[in-house]
Amino acid sequence: MALLALLLVGFASSALAPVVVRVGRRASGLVLGLVPLGLTVWLATFVPTALSSTPSTFHADWVPELGLALTLRADGLALFMALLISGLGTLVVIYSGDYLREHPRLGEFLGWLLFFMASMLGLVLADNGLFLYVFWELTTISSFFLIGFESEKEEARQAALRALLVTVLGGQALLLGLLLLGAEAGTHTLSALPAAGPALRESPYFLAILLLVLGGAFTKSAQVPFHFWLPGAMAAPTPASAYLHAATMVKAGVYLLARLSPVLGGTPVWQGTLVAAGLVTMVVGALLSFGQTDLKRVLAYATVSVLGTLVLLLGLGTAWAAWAMVVFLVAHAFYKGSLFLVAGAVDHGTGTRELPRLGGLGRVMPFTASAAGLAALSMGGFSPLFGFIGKELVYEASWRAPGGGVLALGVGLGFALLVGTALRVGIRPFLGLPREGGLQVHEAGPALWGPSLLLAVGGLVLGLVPGLAEPLLVRAARDIAGSEGSIPHLSLWHGLTPALGLSVASLLVGGGFFALRVPLRRALGALHLERWGAERLYHLSISGLTRLADVQTRVLQNGSLHRYTFITVAALVGLLALVLFSRVRWLEFPREELRLYEAVLLILLVVSACVAIRMKSVLTAVIALGVVGLAEAMVYVLLGAPDLALTQVVVQTLTVILFALVFSRFPVRAHREEHSRRWDAALSLAAGGLITWALMNITAQPRHTELAETYAARSARDAHGLNIVNTILVDFRALDTMGETTVLATAGLGVYLLFRKQRQRSQA
Repeated sequence: MALLALLLVGFASSALAPVVVRVGRRASGLVLGLVPLGLTVWLATFVPTALSSTPSTFHADWVPELGLALTLRADGLALFMALLISGLGTLVVIYSGDYLREHPRLGEFLGWLLFFMASMLGLVLADNGLFLYVFWELTTISSFFLIGFESEKEEARQAALRALLVTVLGGQALLLGLLLLGAEAGTHTLSALPAAGPALRESPYFLAILLLVLGGAFTKSAQVPFHFWLPGAMAAPTPASAYLHAATMVKAGVYLLARLSPVLGGTPVWQGTLVAAGLVTMVVGALLSFGQTDLKRVLAYATVSVLGTLVLLLGLGTAWAAWAMVVFLVAHAFYKGSLFLVAGAVDHGTGTRELPRLGGLGRVMPFTASAAGLAALSMGGFSPLFGFIGKELVYEASWRAPGGGVLALGVGLGFALLVGTALRVGIRPFLGLPREGGLQVHEAGPALWGPSLLLAVGGLVLGLVPGLAEPLLVRAARDIAGSEGSIPHLSLWHGLTPALGLSVASLLVGGGFFALRVPLRRALGALHLERWGAERLYHLSISGLTRLADVQTRVLQNGSLHRYTFITVAALVGLLALVLFSRVRWLEFPREELRLYEAVLLILLVVSACVAIRMKSVLTAVIALGVVGLAEAMVYVLLGAPDLALTQVVVQTLTVILFALVFSRFPVRAHREEHSRRWDAALSLAAGGLITWALMNITAQPRHTELAETYAARSARDAHGLNIVNTILVDFRALDTMGETTVLATAGLGVYLLFRKQRQRSQA
């Protein structure tokens, strides 16, 4: 129950954030920061059980028929991610309160930030695949509002839409994959899936499940070719960039792969796909970061590179690789979160994020410079920072893998580029003399440089005393890779190993890249990689869909209600005729005696319909249609359905009154040419004849009473209703009724908006 309460506190705080900001804007960041801080302390109490074989759980059935249950489980991997989310969330919320202090929508921003945090906590703690998907999409929705927070800017709106479309597309693939996975495994409980792993790998649906899950993970974690949405999302305010794109949302796909690794991993297609995609993403992201000059976009492409590294390690599938992935993920969260917050402080203190304009900032911004320097050294893999330990483990895991020499060289190229990037963003802007341009530089307040410095110092402390986090990280790695394989102790020194040599080489080569940063950036700019990459394909797809919709609208929505009706009825007649002529046997219909009152009603119906068709007066035609409706009501009465007859009478009366009021303003009936009237008559006769034939065939079939008996037996027992028709509509056909209600509500909303717009025009 404690796990559920933890999530409820997170979501409740998001709803209360605007109220807190209205009460005390200046202290709102500190006050709301107490929520994720409290959650972090609360989560820390679950560490002992997570390290044991009986982690804390919570289970409550939601829709058991669909296998949907509210199941939460705080094992090592989930708790490790949850502590990262809430811990970083504390610093980001405090930072946001000062960074956006003067923004009129600060409360809304903090609300969405806390909502996102709670959704991420639900995602990593969920132990039911379908419930995980619910939180997965909640993170997508909240990130959409955070990325597009500056909605008055076209760039922000486009970036939010791009991120939404890409991640939702992957989310739909993930949903289908999770449904297939649960169907094949016989359970949607994630902790129970590893036992079904061997059988799943033999399933004919295994490849489809794998590709669908990878589609969801790759889009969320910005793997090539879906990487382009992440740099564009830098249109979000800096706190959102630091939180979503450095440590949390983009890691959701990596977490999903780690969680399902014991189930889907260990196969050639898993290993080949993840290793190839991860290596390509690592190198491409690092290369593209060198072609950028905006501080946040440089960091965004560097994040893409690191995400590729994490996916590559999961593809290797060894205990060493799982260990390296967990350690490197923590190191990246600390240094990249710090650098993103530094980017916001630099923007706040200088008014620009363009690297060519920045220099000598360390003299005026010493605290920000200290945070940037420590974080950059960790990003580059310099000892004794925690990033050095993570990088060494990545090298070691790559070296131990099959074909490790070639793989380690590819990883080395990516790391060397990241070293150059680290020097560009964390060292160069703060050293040397100020650049020309007359920037008015000032140090940010403690609420801005404090969180970034704390994260940077955290990376240093973990590097010097790596045993602080080792027990939980080991448990998380075991949850990914299982109990097989040895996991080394964290240490700054592992001896003279190939990994150490590769690490030193990457530092040297990365220094060379940094020295050649200007010509390298120009060369990458000349290649126009972004223009001809996946982003170009995205824009072509969107413009193509827009043009297709435009052509389709001109063809189908031509403004003629008569044509719409004719085409719709003709399509229905064609489909009905196809079914009847292909499947229905010509039956000898039972002959029943036609009673006098039935004959009178039949004549009244036919005559009224003919009058409605032939009359030139609109009002006369409306009255004739009213007679048709009342005759239908009499048929319902004779067939024993008085409630339906009453409904028909009320609706028909209101319809006649409304039609009479509206059409009385049309002095002349619209004229149609003779050939159009003939086509209408032919279609009407065809529709009426086919429907009559279908009904006669239906009534001639033997009547089965099982369905009626089932409804009669279950109405009072299950639906607690004595009126069988009502219980069918409300309970047994609940989704159908909900759809009809939604249609009516939407129509009512449209009418309301039209009237409101008309009133606004009249007032203007």
